[in-house]
Amino acid sequence: MWKDKIKEIIYMLENSDINEIEVRFWFKKIKVTKKPPILNVESSESSNIIPIKKTETTSDLNINKDSKPEIEESSIDSSIEVKSPMPGTFYSSPDPESPSFVSVGDSVNIGDTLCIVEAMKIMNEIQAENSGIISEVLIENGKPVEFDQPLFKLKQS
Repeated sequence: MWKDKIKEIIYMLENSDINEIEVRFWFKKIKVTKKPPILNVESSESSNIIPIKKTETTSDLNINKDSKPEIEESSIDSSIEVKSPMPGTFYSSPDPESPSFVSVGDSVNIGDTLCIVEAMKIMNEIQAENSGIISEVLIENGKPVEFDQPLFKLKQS
């Protein structure tokens, strides 16, 4: 069933001007991209831009101008926002007496429970889709959240 849906999504993407489609269904997510995103730069900044290319042998970015130093990829912000898949109430722990599932500085792996979002009296565990380190908790315990609202910032490891 999923293969047919993915083929259908790819067909829609190829036959349209849309660059990217992301479909979420409960805890499943499919993201299909046609082209890499284009960065918008204001015209005043565009004269200061130096073309950057990625080399295949290293993870560093090399600037084409010989007199400029190399820029390391680690200087680019690699944090990911973990977003709520549904509207509801955010809970950082399974019950009021228990400690939080995660705190700032905790290391998480794919599938680890990060929090609970209560929707219509159903407790939905939100799991990590990426591994990394929690760099920021963006919501207070017991506060309402909206669909696609950022809950955590996760620094990829």
